[in-house]
Amino acid sequence: MTIENARSTIGESSARRLAQASDALRRFVDFFGRWGALLIVPLVAVTMLDVTIRKMVWIQLWLIANVSSIFESTLLQELEWHFHTALFALVLGYGSIHNSHVRVDLVRERLPWRKKAWLEFLGCSLFMIPYCLVVIYFAIYFTYESYKIGEISASTIGLSHRWIIKSILTFGLIVAALAGFAIWIQAVLVLFGPRELRFPLMTLEWPEEEGTRIEGKERIVLDDTEPPKAAGAPHG
Repeated sequence: MTIENARSTIGESSARRLAQASDALRRFVDFFGRWGALLIVPLVAVTMLDVTIRKMVWIQLWLIANVSSIFESTLLQELEWHFHTALFALVLGYGSIHNSHVRVDLVRERLPWRKKAWLEFLGCSLFMIPYCLVVIYFAIYFTYESYKIGEISASTIGLSHRWIIKSILTFGLIVAALAGFAIWIQAVLVLFGPRELRFPLMTLEWPEEEGTRIEGKERIVLDDTEPPKAAGAPHG
């Protein structure tokens, strides 16, 4: 059986169910990614506050004395990296399903779309999914150990309950792995599914749509020339 003929090895009904499963995973990842992205607001706010009151010490001293010890510089700095870790963890998979991660491609963009699909398939099979699963395994172990010993900050005035942020990091890695599975399923359907099956792709473009998007976003034209049209699209 040739590679081209291998596309029919998945029946239409099975392919549609797989496409629905991939879309369900995509929506799950998208939900947590969108909410996780909001953590940029407290991250920026805490960082600005920390920088400001460190330059205006009298404000910091007043806040510590009259409001809360949370305004200690050490606590604020730990809050910063907690927010940053949670933000990074929750949007890691989100960036994958929206094809927003930076790609430094010297070869891929010049390949035919089917070979791009093979690269996505092999990349998810050999790298993204296995890597996430290995890191998740160790992350769960370290999170459990952190909870069991009641791990706190190394600083005497730092944050306690270190297991919470480790749990968020672990969850973010699970979400990233699910994003990898969603992309992997789509690559399988592109390579081995029915030729006529169409569904929204995350990291690829159908041949008739090739060139209309860049990193998951519609191509923006800034001059008076007409935007590129997908192959087979009607011309006005």
